[in-house]
Amino acid sequence: MDGEWREFIEPFGPGKMRIKKHGRMLTDAIMITDENHLKEHKDDRSPNQVINTASLPGIIGNAWAMADWHFGYGFPIGGVVATDIEDGDLGGSISPGGVGFDINCGVRLCSLDIGINDIDIRDLSKKLAKMIPSGATRKGGVSLNDTELEYILSEGASAAVELGWGESRDLLNIESNGLLDCEERKLSERAMKRGMSALGTLGSGNHFLELQIVDKIVDKEAAKSFGLRIGQITAMIHTGSRGLGHQVCSEHVNSIESKYEKRGDIWHAPEWNMEISDRQLAAAPIFSKEGKDYVDSMNAAGNYAFANRSALTQRLRLALREILGRDSNLELIYDVSHNIAKIENHNINGKSCKCCVHRKGATRALGGDHNELAPRFSEIGQPVLVPGDMGTASWVLAGPKKGSNDAFSSSCHGAGRKLSRTAARNSIDSVKLMKSLEEKGIYVNVKTPNVLSEEAPEAYKNVDEVIELTHKAELARPVARLRPFAVIKG
Repeated sequence: MDGEWREFIEPFGPGKMRIKKHGRMLTDAIMITDENHLKEHKDDRSPNQVINTASLPGIIGNAWAMADWHFGYGFPIGGVVATDIEDGDLGGSISPGGVGFDINCGVRLCSLDIGINDIDIRDLSKKLAKMIPSGATRKGGVSLNDTELEYILSEGASAAVELGWGESRDLLNIESNGLLDCEERKLSERAMKRGMSALGTLGSGNHFLELQIVDKIVDKEAAKSFGLRIGQITAMIHTGSRGLGHQVCSEHVNSIESKYEKRGDIWHAPEWNMEISDRQLAAAPIFSKEGKDYVDSMNAAGNYAFANRSALTQRLRLALREILGRDSNLELIYDVSHNIAKIENHNINGKSCKCCVHRKGATRALGGDHNELAPRFSEIGQPVLVPGDMGTASWVLAGPKKGSNDAFSSSCHGAGRKLSRTAARNSIDSVKLMKSLEEKGIYVNVKTPNVLSEEAPEAYKNVDEVIELTHKAELARPVARLRPFAVIKG
């Protein structure tokens, strides 16, 4: 199958290419790319993964890959697929691989009222690195008792506020107001244990806290609505549900994958009479016991992630007060998830559909007339947060001023990897990288040397190109570019 997809791909309008339905595909696949962008990707695995997702039982509309697409577990990172929840007796499929192991990994952006000349960047970055817990362990996390953890799993960001780890005014500026519906919360003892002491921690890998400066405004109206201006300092936090979410995903992946058996070159689940092209796409009907259990546990882990980013924001407020004598009027601009599956209403081929939208490494991009958005975003569109790499820039985009885009109201979520972590470690010298970043005025504090090489700018796509393709494809429009100057990583 490797390379076969190239026989079926064709331009599909600005910023888009279509892989026409063939083989077991139930629909077309649309990739946010162009010929130049595609030429840079010699690895066939990601397009083949997009093709595989187009064969998911109950899929409706097209399968999508955002401009930052790259290889992932089952689904490509950047994959967006919707399934009809009314398909069949038990509804269309829900696939844990279409969400990922870091459930509700996401980004929040905060504004500060301090100027770049008011701070000693090197000193501030070092002090923040000591005060904001990061790394693979749970060291430095908030210790929760059973009741507090249950509260967070059921109530998300609002529970964090009630426990003193957030501000109530932040809730309006969080996707879904920081709350996902869950009732049973049947998390394993292992998952609960991993969540008991990890709240308020960044984690490792591509997670970070960055201080940035707004160096370019593209859409003045949207920037004003979002509270952004040239020269302003912002703080971006990128993290998710930590070990709790990883445990939830691992257990449900194992449970659902066990229902499948190999038949020739496909995987078949006799109990549901479902077929998939790759075992890592293992899916259950959304209203089956396994499907309902996964959705409920996924939402509980998603609530933990919302609370985690809330706690980290509060820790940043407290740290700034201690270091600078004030919290710099830190305000939350927006908080978005980019690893989640949600039940949403969409219009597909002229018909209204209630569907389960999987976004794995993709950000929701609602129109400005959507009833979920706060009034400040009316006729502007939802803020879409796109972290780049620590050596160049991140972007703030906006969803449509009204209505929705063709990709189930979805957009890119980052620059997207160009090199695997192994390839980056083998080719990038972390010492030289650190020196080159400091020469650019970017101070990086990292606990694990390998992480620095893995997260090097050279390991990622050109974020400006990703934004341009996203804009051309009319998924979201650029609002402001943010240049990093202090980075904290695990």
